[in-house]
Amino acid sequence: MKLASFVHQGVRSYGIVKADGVINLGQRLGDRYGDLKSLLAANALNEAQQLNGETPDIRFDDLQFLPVIDNPAKILCVGMNYAEKRKEFDQHNPAPTLFVRFADSQTGHNAPVLKPRHSSEFDYEGELAVIIGKEAKNVEEKDAGDYVFGYTIINDVTARDVQVAHKQWYFGKSLDTFAPMGPCIVTADEFDFPPALHLTCRVNGELRQDSNTKLLVHGIPYSISELSKGMTLRAGT
Repeated sequence: MKLASFVHQGVRSYGIVKADGVINLGQRLGDRYGDLKSLLAANALNEAQQLNGETPDIRFDDLQFLPVIDNPAKILCVGMNYAEKRKEFDQHNPAPTLFVRFADSQTGHNAPVLKPRHSSEFDYEGELAVIIGKEAKNVEEKDAGDYVFGYTIINDVTARDVQVAHKQWYFGKSLDTFAPMGPCIVTADEFDFPPALHLTCRVNGELRQDSNTKLLVHGIPYSISELSKGMTLRAGT
């Protein structure tokens, strides 16, 4: 099943993405769950699944996509996580490179990404985003799949000169519109765990990235376990 957040006629909502439009769960489920994150936190996916066979309420042309979870508590990132990327940046430290993004750096599918005036080094990286479905803390790697709600894609936009101007990474990656996300979450039951997903990135039609998540240096089970040590990953993280 595919789920998305969106704006329709000025109202923020969420729903099930079908081939010809969206089933508006925000309308169909009433005010019980204010957004997709609330639906996850309430463990109410079964209510959405019961409506999966319904006729879509809204055409794609009549809505504006939002980030799939437009108000996550955390966006946690594992950088330098492909061998080829490590070679590109001459990275030899085997430890994972962890950083955060601010939630308001997100933007929705088909929305513009704005290049800041103070940067001349504009970069991009297509990445897999793993959406946590329930509260997770001190998770064992063998249990990590139990906490995954689904997956989406994110463009990890970076102002490289801003990134290296300070002793941190988040600033050059958390500028406004620097995290295009979605358009939808595909639920975890659509894949084996951990999934082996083909990821590509094109710029003006030119292929710039072509890889697979099976080549991650630090895989999804490890990353969930490591990031949840002493830190609570809430639904929608």
